[in-house]
Amino acid sequence: MSQKVSHQTALIYVMVLVSAADSDMPDRELGAIGTIVQTLPVFRDFNPENLVKIAEDCASTLSGENGLEDVLAIVKGSLNSKFRETAYALACDVAATDDELPQEELRLLEMIRHTLQIDRLTAAAIERGAAARYARP
Repeated sequence: MSQKVSHQTALIYVMVLVSAADSDMPDRELGAIGTIVQTLPVFRDFNPENLVKIAEDCASTLSGENGLEDVLAIVKGSLNSKFRETAYALACDVAATDDELPQEELRLLEMIRHTLQIDRLTAAAIERGAAARYARP
């Protein structure tokens, strides 16, 4: 699939992928996506009213025959190197909102890391930062 989307849409796709990884999109993860879109500078000129439509488009692509591979290809083709680490960081942030990481989310994070060519040391730093930000007592 050679479709390209804006970098903001690609970042949202990554977050939706992680949230849907275990076939459940908990309110905590959806809330985190909304907060991220409303607060991070990368989404400064993004209209949050488009979030639901973009999430639905991602879900529609995911439901296709090669859904996961297609979404990952769209994300990779739509993000320049500047935003690939951002995408992985956002994926980790969404995953970290859960009390535990299901095996499906861990596997998907690994696939995202490989697809976006994030080196292991950088990935470990990003993962540790997400764990620290979302730590609970």
